[in-house]
Amino acid sequence: MAKNRFHHGEGPSQRQLRVAELIRRTLSDVLLQGDVHDPDLNRMSITVGEVRVSPDLKIATAYVLPLGGAHRDEAIKALASHKGELRHLIGKATNLKFTPDLRFVIDETFDQMDETRRLFSDERVRHDVEHDEEE
Repeated sequence: MAKNRFHHGEGPSQRQLRVAELIRRTLSDVLLQGDVHDPDLNRMSITVGEVRVSPDLKIATAYVLPLGGAHRDEAIKALASHKGELRHLIGKATNLKFTPDLRFVIDETFDQMDETRRLFSDERVRHDVEHDEEE
């Protein structure tokens, strides 16, 4: 396979990004519409924050979080147990030649944002930031 001279392996390719976003939107729609044949999974409100696709487009890792952040383990188990059905529904809804294998991981982005806010509200950090702005 020829190497793209404009892509130096420092991040995902445009193709990976396009496929990941297509899978993210489709997976969100499938979960929102309750197309999966599991009443427990259909009762959960799950946010798909991001999907990352491997360079060979064979594995898609979906970063998900149940509404409110509760019942994380149950959500991951339910999604993992229905990944074949979800993969089939995504394949049917998209025009991909091959539908990647799905992996599900808890999205920690919101927890990281809360920690960042907490750090910025710390008096010592605010003092340092204000001091840097004065210079």
